[in-house]
Amino acid sequence: MSHSNSTNWKTLDKDLGRLSTLEYATAYVSRPFIAPAISLIFLIVAGLCGALLFGGGNTNYIVVAAAIFGGYMAINIGANDVANNMGPAVGANALSMAGAVVIAAIFESAGALLAGGDVVSTISKGIIDPAGIEESHVFIWAMMAALISSAIWVNLATWIGAPVSTTHSVVGGVMGAGIAAAGLAAVNWSTMGTIAASWIISPLLGGVIAAGFLALIKAKITYTEDKIGNARRWVPILIAIMAGAFGAYLAMKGLKKIFKIDLQTALIIGLVSGVVTYFISKPIIRRQSAGLENRNKSVKTLFGIPLIFSAALLSFAHGANDVANAVGPLAAIVHAAEFGAFSAKVAIPFWVMVIGAFGISFGLFLFGPKLIRMVGSQITKLNPMRAYCVALSAAITVIIASWLGLPVSSTHIAVGAVFGVGFFREWHAERRKRLNLSSGKTSKTVAPEERARRKLVRRSHFMTIIAAWVITVPAAALLSAVIFLGLSSVLL
Repeated sequence: MSHSNSTNWKTLDKDLGRLSTLEYATAYVSRPFIAPAISLIFLIVAGLCGALLFGGGNTNYIVVAAAIFGGYMAINIGANDVANNMGPAVGANALSMAGAVVIAAIFESAGALLAGGDVVSTISKGIIDPAGIEESHVFIWAMMAALISSAIWVNLATWIGAPVSTTHSVVGGVMGAGIAAAGLAAVNWSTMGTIAASWIISPLLGGVIAAGFLALIKAKITYTEDKIGNARRWVPILIAIMAGAFGAYLAMKGLKKIFKIDLQTALIIGLVSGVVTYFISKPIIRRQSAGLENRNKSVKTLFGIPLIFSAALLSFAHGANDVANAVGPLAAIVHAAEFGAFSAKVAIPFWVMVIGAFGISFGLFLFGPKLIRMVGSQITKLNPMRAYCVALSAAITVIIASWLGLPVSSTHIAVGAVFGVGFFREWHAERRKRLNLSSGKTSKTVAPEERARRKLVRRSHFMTIIAAWVITVPAAALLSAVIFLGLSSVLL
């Protein structure tokens, strides 16, 4: 009896083992399909929102389609754009990937829903003259083509691992559809020229500011005798600069729903924020640094918590600023479908903002880690100090750009700052090597091939990203024109 039981148990164990192996295999095979399946469910819900919450009667199906494509665009923004805010903190090991995704999802959504502009320039910063497109249904299909093309382009860029500007993708999409609908004269070429200039200015400015702060940290803290003593003096100042920059930025961008703030008032708010933060952070840093060894590894730990705060604030600012750009064409379609006319500026319905905010969160959760790893660790190696310089540079560059009236891309600034930090490290390493040689210190000779391999910025990623930036607007424009002509031939 007992022998029979033990045989039965063995057989049962084998069967259970087979079942569990089958479950593991099924889970492994189905994993690639989970994210697309969840995305598809979200897009269906977005379409239902368009059907239920739009009150425009017969053109309902257009709004449903636009809501679905708006959701698709938002998912792609979450997958691509958010990496710029979270990549440095993850690359520096200040945040885990899971922690970064949760913080970004919360603060991106909060930024979009609390501080996202309720009036958006639907023709994406005046690129197309609405008078050039006289009929509202032509305008609707032009915006639909812009929405679809920009979403497809950002999706493709995410797939190849290139962080591109979603704002520039929308700009290209609107321009291409506008040219296809009303000819070259419909485009405001001076606005396009300013945007093209920002492609160069944004990353250069971001890179120079980030490299400048890294040079300051190296000169005042890491290459000094009393590293901890100097860190106590300088880290609170750096944290105060960060707080001041974000205070000014969020005052300009985040409070615009409540009351209009000019640049001068925003800078005063930033100054007060910086001073208050300095006096709060000084005793905290003194306590944190007590008992630390006098070496660079100890100094890096002092930047960890400020870096997490900076990542959260960057996400909030991104949500406030970029969601409106993404759902702009959707808002334009909803307005034109509801009122049978179009206008240069329209209010964004709350349900449209919700689709944008939730779409970004889903895109981030499901597809974001790939680009976060690229920005955080695959372009150049980041530690908390370098990552802090990137975050600080991103905030300051946006303020300078707003002051100059330049339509900049947060993607270009953040990635430019990562490049700036990496290239500064290369230059600094070469400079120290030359100084050692001139002072008579010998260093082992390295073959040219090995020296190329040891470059601190990966050239392949650098070239891929720059190429993706250059072709974003023309690629999105061409795709949009083709989609518009396709839609026109079938539906108009």
